[in-house]
Amino acid sequence: MELADRAIGFLLSLVSLSIFTYYTFWVIILPFVDSDHFIHQYFLPQEFAILIPVFAGVALLSLLCIFVGFVMLKSKKKKT
Repeated sequence: MELADRAIGFLLSLVSLSIFTYYTFWVIILPFVDSDHFIHQYFLPQEFAILIPVFAGVALLSLLCIFVGFVMLKSKKKKT
């Protein structure tokens, strides 16, 4: 089991590092590259660099609020 946990941790770290590298290159370096360069075909338009994190943050906060609400409802039912 410990080996599986380490493998999953390594995989999650690798995915996180890949996403961070892709996003950093997309937001910081790509605006300084000529727009006719072939590298632009691998990236979405710049508007999505803001929209994707905003939607992900709203979804995360919504799920967190729903989870806290369910926990509060369950704890209220146990008291009565």
